[in-house]
Amino acid sequence: MEGRFIGYVRTLPSDQEHHLQMDALQLAGCQPHHIFSDKPGGVKSERPGFEQCLQELRQGDTLVVWRLDGPGKSVHHLIQLFEKLQKMGIGFRSICDEAIDTTKDWGMVVFNIFSSLSMVERRLLQENTKAGLREARAIGRKGGRKPTVNDDLKVQLVKKMSQNTSISVSEICETLKISRATYYRYLSIAE
Repeated sequence: MEGRFIGYVRTLPSDQEHHLQMDALQLAGCQPHHIFSDKPGGVKSERPGFEQCLQELRQGDTLVVWRLDGPGKSVHHLIQLFEKLQKMGIGFRSICDEAIDTTKDWGMVVFNIFSSLSMVERRLLQENTKAGLREARAIGRKGGRKPTVNDDLKVQLVKKMSQNTSISVSEICETLKISRATYYRYLSIAE
């Protein structure tokens, strides 16, 4: 069985862009019933069309997208997707980014360059974070939450309310909108 071309697009509410992308995917060999789409939402938005697309893919198929920003939320996410598809024996092709076609040798070279750049980007980010932390410590700054002190209002409320045996720990936590762990931490501060 020869592999299928499975398409995916993310479109803005504009119908014109949607039709343009759908036409391009069909010209690339995707059958209309093998094209999945989502409209972009917030940062954490779910993409049911993309999930259906991934479930439809089988070994030998090629995932065809309009642009790289469709399936990928970041370069790192794209690299993970490429690697997952490669392990499953699935090709990847981006219509607008012609050099990205893992079914061809040159596309694999570009993929490997992307992968290397992603690793370098991660290392640079880690190094910059560590350098920033060292600089902050050198000038006396400490990270994390500011320590809670004995004269904090909630600490004092926990202390007073805990002395009343008719009020349960759960009721105190619910009233003050704190967790049980915070309740016990506040008690230890109040002592």
